[in-house]
Amino acid sequence: MSASSTAEPGATARSPFASGPSAEQQQQEEEEEGEEEEGEDGAGGARPWAPPEKLLHEARLRAKAKRRLRRTSSRDSAREPPAEEPGAEPGSPKGRAHDRRSRGGKGRGLPKKGGAGGKGVWGAPGVVYGYQEPDARDPNYDEVAQGDTVYATVVPELEEDELEQNVQPMVLEYFEHGDTGEVVELLRGLNLGGRRHAVPSLAVALALEGKASHRELTSRLLSDLVGRVLSPEDVAWAFDKMLRDLPDLILDTPEAPQMLGQFIARAVADHALPLGFLERYRGRVDCEHARAALDRAAVLLRIKRDVNRLDNVWGVGGGQRPVKHLVKEMNLLLREYLLSGEVSEAERCLRALEVPHFHHELVYEVLWETGLVTLDQMNRGFQRVYAALADLSLDAPLAHARLERLLELCCQRGVVTRALRDACPARGRKRFVSEGDGGRVKQ
Repeated sequence: MSASSTAEPGATARSPFASGPSAEQQQQEEEEEGEEEEGEDGAGGARPWAPPEKLLHEARLRAKAKRRLRRTSSRDSAREPPAEEPGAEPGSPKGRAHDRRSRGGKGRGLPKKGGAGGKGVWGAPGVVYGYQEPDARDPNYDEVAQGDTVYATVVPELEEDELEQNVQPMVLEYFEHGDTGEVVELLRGLNLGGRRHAVPSLAVALALEGKASHRELTSRLLSDLVGRVLSPEDVAWAFDKMLRDLPDLILDTPEAPQMLGQFIARAVADHALPLGFLERYRGRVDCEHARAALDRAAVLLRIKRDVNRLDNVWGVGGGQRPVKHLVKEMNLLLREYLLSGEVSEAERCLRALEVPHFHHELVYEVLWETGLVTLDQMNRGFQRVYAALADLSLDAPLAHARLERLLELCCQRGVVTRALRDACPARGRKRFVSEGDGGRVKQ
């Protein structure tokens, strides 16, 4: 009895290698769908599901979804998106959890990322990468492998109060030693930043309260700082600020407008200020004190227009001047006193010279009484006269006699000691050989 004869009547012959669903299965699915439609849309309308019926219905739906999934996964079937599981929200990946096909439903079978991705791959074939600067934030960054590390000292910029605390002692010390090179080196060690103009302002303000020699040193300092630490515009900014602050400067220094004008004239002559500095203020100044300072500077520059440097704008004073120049000033002072007889004026001129170590050049009684000339300087002055007495006698034959009378008066009044008076050289006697020798002096 053959296999075909043993088959049940009504069964359709099926090849064992058929991949698609049989006609019987398709008919069964259609009948189930029809029953579902009748159950949902019957003549009586929707009826409530009993619990057993509801569980059976959900089982049928899952089985139906599986059958459709197997049918669509066949290579001969058309590609369709898989049905989502019942109860899953639309767009949920629950139904696509095990789907290995392309999400877009298409693909050419090419390697991922053009062959540049994957494990052990260093990029697409033929691609040459350029040099990239190492990033210090990279976890694999190695500081030692980057070469020599250079460490620099960063000096923070000085604030206004800090700058005054550092520069003021520097300027006051400069007034003592007068070395501009040392000030330049000290200022280079400070981070002045945008406050470089405060250095000339502070130096000039201190000089206004000081002596004439301090003002001379300040003018020299400004000239030496330009081009090394400061620029002409920094100095111009400083003088512009001081012109605006003149009403306050006058409270401490009444002569501030005239002095500031002399500072400006000297700075222009020394090329520390631009040549057109005064032109900036022509017809634009309302403060009378500022106008007085600018007029003073303009007058000095017109008078000294043929001179490159206004060296004598602060007068002659201090030990920075040559000895010959100081001797000349002493002689002028003595002649003026002998003509006028004003002791106070002579004292003022002597104080203005600021050379206490050179007072032995001016040995005079009235100055001794005022206390300007010390005993040591007085003795040194007379000793210089003793040494030059022989030469003085050639031009003034009575010099020895007058010196003896002067020493006697000074000793009586306590100006010189008796030892100094007795140290005066004795007047020598000329002895002749005999009366008939024709006036020949005995050797």
